[in-house]
Amino acid sequence: MAERCGWCGSEPIYVAYHDTEWGVPERDSRALFEKLILDGFQAGLSWLTILRKREGFRAAFAGFDPEIIAGWGEAEVARLLADPGIVRHRGKIEATIGNARAWCEIEAREGFSDYLWRHVDGAPLQNNFASLAEVPAQTPRSQAMSKALKADGFKFCGPTITYAFMQAVGMVNDHVVTCPRHAEVAALG
Repeated sequence: MAERCGWCGSEPIYVAYHDTEWGVPERDSRALFEKLILDGFQAGLSWLTILRKREGFRAAFAGFDPEIIAGWGEAEVARLLADPGIVRHRGKIEATIGNARAWCEIEAREGFSDYLWRHVDGAPLQNNFASLAEVPAQTPRSQAMSKALKADGFKFCGPTITYAFMQAVGMVNDHVVTCPRHAEVAALG
């Protein structure tokens, strides 16, 4: 796989993420919640930082069970702010609790997965970018997703974050065409 997407470099955890997860269509509501939260925590940081702390996040946030997190308050915020296994940012921690409450409402109303996937009409978009320079930071669809999430109470979900999320969970296939994963992921759609 010498021609994989250049953004993943040679760091083993990053390469494994690229080769097994990034761009694979995800339809599980809880898994989508986890990824959206982690993308929000990435704001201002590198994805590699988040990947290295992902297991710490999972432990600290009850396996990203939104129904558990939705009941948390200041005691849990204080506990999380003291946890070196995660990114300790009060605003992002408090947003995660609020986002869990919003997730519960959306999940009960229509299903979080369906709510998100409607932004791509239920099927992965297959892009054919020749280079990373062609890949946008956001799109009208990520802007619409961000606007909908914010209207339903989510925070740390701007259009750049939602586009990175859409790429990661396979709503768009942004593996460059020279990457072997482009065709592999396209076949999953």
